[in-house]
Amino acid sequence: MPMYFEDFEVGQRFTTPARTVTEADVVNFAGVSGDYNPIHTDAEFAKETPFGQRIAHGLLVLAMLTGLRQRSGHFEGTVIAWLEIRNYKFLKPVLIGDTVRGESEILEKRETSKPDRGLLVQRVRVYNQRGEVVQEGEFVTMVRRKPA
Repeated sequence: MPMYFEDFEVGQRFTTPARTVTEADVVNFAGVSGDYNPIHTDAEFAKETPFGQRIAHGLLVLAMLTGLRQRSGHFEGTVIAWLEIRNYKFLKPVLIGDTVRGESEILEKRETSKPDRGLLVQRVRVYNQRGEVVQEGEFVTMVRRKPA
């Protein structure tokens, strides 16, 4: 069910569905982004790195998070714009085959000069299947108010 600005409360938390990072995701992301860094695309090269294997692009995981957030339905038709990503950190590598999910917490609600919208500041964390935080930061999102 879509949520409007008025439906959100500071401290409220949301969890996304989970999704496994696949080989196809990594290959497609490399093709679209042009990032063929061998840590992501070359298994032999990756074996010699501290990770010992290929890892997913950090921005691929961020893109997956935004898609998972949209699939949750909370923002269906109510997001006007993603305005800012603050202090976003890639904390641990995500391996091909890892399953990720996101969690958001509303930190702040702010009025805007426009009566039909408001701003949400959210802390966002991405977890792997082991419960480790692999990415985190804050999103500033402009959201519609309920129609009059």
